[in-house]
Parts: sequence; C-alpha cells; structure tokens
Amino acid sequence: MADLLSQNEIDSLLSDMSSGRVNVEDVISGKFKTMDVSNYDFRRPNRISKNQLRTLQTVHENFAETFGYYLVSRLQSLISVEITSIDQLFYSEYILSVSNPSCLYVFDIEGTDGNGILEISPQLALVIVEKLLGGSGEISPKPRSITPIEQSVVRGIVEHAFSDLRNAWRSITEINFKYSRLEMEADFVQIAPSSEIVLVVSFNVNIGVNTYLMNVCFPTFALEEVLTKLNRQQITAPSISISPQKKKENIEIIDKQISSTYLNVQAELARTSISVNDFLNLEVGDIIKLDKKVNEEIEISINFRKKLLGRPGSIDGKRAVEITRFLKDDDIIEPDLRYKKEY
Repeated sequence: MADLLSQNEIDSLLSDMSSGRVNVEDVISGKFKTMDVSNYDFRRPNRISKNQLRTLQTVHENFAETFGYYLVSRLQSLISVEITSIDQLFYSEYILSVSNPSCLYVFDIEGTDGNGILEISPQLALVIVEKLLGGSGEISPKPRSITPIEQSVVRGIVEHAFSDLRNAWRSITEINFKYSRLEMEADFVQIAPSSEIVLVVSFNVNIGVNTYLMNVCFPTFALEEVLTKLNRQQITAPSISISPQKKKENIEIIDKQISSTYLNVQAELARTSISVNDFLNLEVGDIIKLDKKVNEEIEISINFRKKLLGRPGSIDGKRAVEITRFLKDDDIIEPDLRYKKEY
C-alpha cells in the first residue's frame, strides 16, 4: 500500500469494510501482515509526498546558502543559514507556535490567490539592525517589538531574502514573492483557514556563537500547480547556481565593505635594552642609544603583524613614514622569528 491513499482507494476500502469483504477484526487482531497495512491519520492528510518534500528541501537548501552569502557580505560576520525541517501543519498549529512578539513579514505569491509568511525572531531582527548600524552584535538581545526605524533597516534584508527565494524556486517554476506588510502579532495574520494544511520550512541562522530562528510558511492551496509539476520533474542541487551578475554584485558589495575597514598601522623607529639600574637613574638630558642608524629602514606593522619596511620623515610639519618595500623573511632578525609564521 502506498504511503498516501487516493480518494478512490479510501472509498474502496470503506466499501469493502461495510460490505464484509474485509473483516475489521482480522485487521485489528493482526491476521493481515503488517506490511499490508499502514497507519493513516484522516485528520491530518499529507498533501505533499516524500519525493516532493525532498525536492522542496533541495530548493530551500540553495536559498539558505545564497541568503547566507548575502548576510556575510552585508553584516561582515561569520554567518551560516541552514535548513532544519520541513513540516506539514494545520495553519492553526503554526500560529500557536509563533512567539509573541514576533516579526511576521507577509508576502504575496504572485500568480495565485495565496500569501506566505517569512517569520524572523525578534532577536535576529535586532542583531541585524545592530550589525548594520556598526555594533558588534555579540550579545543576544532580549526579544521586543522592533521600532519603525528598525523596521525600515530590516526591510531591505527581507526584500533581498524574497529575491533569493524567488531565484531558488526558478528550478521548478517562475514564481514571484512580493513583500506586502509586517505584523508583530500572529493573531492579525490570516493567510489561510485554521484547518488548512500549510508547509513550514524552518531555518537556523547562525551568527557567531548565537543561533536564531527563521521560518517560511506557504499555504498548500497556493502551491497546487507547482506541486503538480514536482510529480513530473526532479531537480538536483547543482542545477541551481548563482548567476554571474549576482556574483559580480556580491563581489562589489564585499569590496566596498572591505575598503572602508580600518586597520592598525604602527611604525617602530628602533629598539634598545638597558639595565634596571640604568633605568632607575635616568635623568633629563640623558641620551639612550638605539639599535638602528639614522639611514636604516624601520619596520611597519599592520594589525600588529610586521609587513613593510620604510623610512621616517615629515610632510607639512607632520610625522610620516615612506614605505620602501615589503618585509621578507631575510629581514627578520633572530628575536623576531615568531613573526615568520604570522607573515
């Protein structure tokens, strides 16, 4: 028996039981082999088969990968997005699982009469705001409703998520997801009847050591035509790739962000060593002999790592250093061998 019964199979089974051709007591007593009988919950029909779920999982795995790359470029942090589950639930069950407050971004599924929901946990929204405005985002904030200004900041990220989601779905069909509105409370979102089956795709968004929740909810009635196509085709992970234009845009964003990043630069004039007794007896006017001559090159460190050599000088009355060449291993003296590995 298949995992899913068609309506004709259900009618035939009920007819055989009512006519006596199938004895209910025999089924209960176990006279039939267990392989001939499978459990079926009529209160929770599975409208999406296992093969269709595998295909949808592949689609959303590619979305998670692409969206993760975008978050890395925008937030300049170690970020990964991974899919955790795909579930079929009653819409009422999904609404009960939504935290309060939350960030529920309702979007239109163009070409259908349905809407979907992109659910982002308030903590994730607040971390995104903090990172975009220059904060560290290392401490997970307490959940609260986001302000109108914070909503404007997060909306750009959400609209890009819809764009990446649309690109991921192109392997199945051309379908567009368009931002509609933001709701803070689940009670004000009604995209389907309470008894309607919805598809909920759950993601974990990992930012540093913290993990945040993100869900995408689709009503199954809005995806009926798409599900029909899934019965006739299969896709594989390599079939979805980032377009050259998208790669170029990502590279430009990363270059722009890196170009404005500040690094610590230090120029070391020279070194010397004296005894503790000499140090204690230093007086105004004493001269300390350094280990470099006036015409020798000095070492320049970038982010506390020795990288360059240069000469000290001045420009417009201000101290300056002229870079002469890159530092080589041969230039590193014995006490500084620890820098070789870093270089």
